[in-house]
Amino acid sequence: MEIIELRPRLHLFRFPVGQAYLWRDDEELTLVDAGPPGGGAALADAITGLGLRPRDVRRVVLTHFHGDHAGGAGEFAELTGATVYAHHLDAPMVRGEVPGPPAVLEDWEVPIFEEATKHVPAATEQHAYAPDLQEVADDDVLDFGGGARLVSARGHTAGSVGVHLPRHGVLFTGDAVASAPGHGVLLGVGNQDRDEAVASFHRLAALEADVACFGHGDPVERDASAVLRAAAERYGNA
Repeated sequence: MEIIELRPRLHLFRFPVGQAYLWRDDEELTLVDAGPPGGGAALADAITGLGLRPRDVRRVVLTHFHGDHAGGAGEFAELTGATVYAHHLDAPMVRGEVPGPPAVLEDWEVPIFEEATKHVPAATEQHAYAPDLQEVADDDVLDFGGGARLVSARGHTAGSVGVHLPRHGVLFTGDAVASAPGHGVLLGVGNQDRDEAVASFHRLAALEADVACFGHGDPVERDASAVLRAAAERYGNA
């Protein structure tokens, strides 16, 4: 796992597929996403390596149900006692009650997903990533980062959310937005509804943020709002 400090309060944990982020409020910690199945112990070790205590992670906020983001949530919660939060529309898939709906793949996306499934289970399979969780909804505000607002990012999945920390100028987009070498910031791939995903891209880009943290690819560490707005314009109007 690669560990990158983005800000004194913010670290990125990069898995072979997918990324998680650690936010620090003094002694209280929050994870945004939890990596793939088996990633819970690796995250706990990484947090310990930063000189922090995994048991100080109070919550794991999932941006959506896919295994490369939700797969390690239950394991991490069992290790630390953290509460897992998931949008109510994605919660049944995170709990393993139903399989996930398939993405509508464009031809160029097929090899990307074939490679990803070598590392994590297919989204259409049924997995109990976190049987015990707390459901949340669009526009809920969670008690970290000075008030973390959950912003609808539907389209990638029905319950995808962004997490916005307006007091700190930080935005976590999940897979609604991504970045790739040579392509810059772009719409996330593997969406269930592309039109909704484009609308969500515009919605997230309209927020004020200096740092944008993606589910895949390097974050934007400065003037993120301007970068996201310019990228969203390439996909037309919301």
